[in-house]
Amino acid sequence: MWYVMQVASGREGHTVLLIERILSQGILENCFVPMRRMKKKYEGRWQEVKEKLFPGYVFLISEQPQLLYDELKQIPALTKLLGSCEEYFTPLSEKDTEFLMKLQSIQNIKDEEKDIGAATVGLSKVAVGENQRIKIISGPLKNLEGQIKKINLHKRIAVVEAEFMGNKSLVHLGIEIVDEAAPKCC
Repeated sequence: MWYVMQVASGREGHTVLLIERILSQGILENCFVPMRRMKKKYEGRWQEVKEKLFPGYVFLISEQPQLLYDELKQIPALTKLLGSCEEYFTPLSEKDTEFLMKLQSIQNIKDEEKDIGAATVGLSKVAVGENQRIKIISGPLKNLEGQIKKINLHKRIAVVEAEFMGNKSLVHLGIEIVDEAAPKCC
């Protein structure tokens, strides 16, 4: 089951390290901060950067919620366990978990660059055709075409509307513009 913990923004990585160090072995299957790859223009050149997908949140996977809850209370960086009462906290819904899995379907939870506790949502490749018609070639947006509300080609961002954690949220994902006519490699 997946759980969400709210922490001070900017302290997500530190919190993941603290959790991995303090929690007893076997309680936690995984602990991560969802990230997204984006394209940003610096000094006239497009560069790839990584940003937090949900700033201020750490995601945990565990099949032992009561033990997890009891041990997480020892973490000083903890602000709030989402869905928590006095004695327990509730997992993400199956729909929320599926949404995150769709976004991250192209990479493992522990990203190949050995980021500490990061799960990375890659760039989606899009082609721009006649009359500015946009076609999703590959990437996480391929699974979310019906939920795309806006694509900003100038900023290389797609805005996706999703029901997440009980609220409608706008999630910004990175896009890479490719020439559809270019030969496909490999």
